[in-house]
Amino acid sequence: MKKPSSAALRKRRHQLLRALPPIEQIVRGSLIETYKRCGRPSCHCVDGPGHGPKRYLSTIARTGERPRLGYVPNGAYPQVAEFLANYRNLQEMLNEICAINAELLRRRESLD
Repeated sequence: MKKPSSAALRKRRHQLLRALPPIEQIVRGSLIETYKRCGRPSCHCVDGPGHGPKRYLSTIARTGERPRLGYVPNGAYPQVAEFLANYRNLQEMLNEICAINAELLRRRESLD
């Protein structure tokens, strides 16, 4: 497989920069979905999965801290899921930009 030219690498980097998700619309964490049983013997949850889904956002403020759980109302779930996806996309795009920059440096090319 042929290596991309330096111009192609710069073009791809520029495409990635234009496609970055808005920084204010990201959140790092994970969603936890649970179903709970209420304990009433005549409730439908006795034979089913339980009441729910109840969703919680698990986040860590600083390395070494315990995760914090925050309840996510059903109405906010789509937005929270989108913000989490934006964070994952941002990570992947930054990794690709770093790889492009490293390749340009390896080739002793200008990063501009």
